[in-house]
Amino acid sequence: MSLAAQIIEKASKSGLNITTAESCTGGMVAAALTDVPGASAVVERGVVTYSNAAKTEMLGVAPKTLAAHGAVSEEVAAEMAAGALARARAGLAVSITGIAGPGGSEHKPEGRVCFGLAQGEHVETHTVEFGPLGRSAVRTAARDHALTLLLGRL
Repeated sequence: MSLAAQIIEKASKSGLNITTAESCTGGMVAAALTDVPGASAVVERGVVTYSNAAKTEMLGVAPKTLAAHGAVSEEVAAEMAAGALARARAGLAVSITGIAGPGGSEHKPEGRVCFGLAQGEHVETHTVEFGPLGRSAVRTAARDHALTLLLGRL
């Protein structure tokens, strides 16, 4: 059974709805979840906030957080997850922001992806350095990691 199918099954049994806030994955997590029959009972919504303006307007990420830490940061991932949860009728939110490539910088290399997971008042974040695997591979790895985070929380 796929990660997404396991998430849908567990969330359905627990009565917990899920929302996603994605940047570098462009909706891949929401797509994986909604590919599973029965997802409509669990997936409340998913938003793609690729630009900083979208992160601010749709999720309430503070402009000062973006200015101080940049879009690819645990601080922004935390605000994305908390903002998604606050705006949705859901009990669990996952967020993803990163540099899929090509490119990056000395301080924020290609393959760096920050994740947020929000449930109730609790928000946790972490960063994974996938490395310069190429855009498609980084995005796929980030999607799978986010799904693993959701499954682990359920």
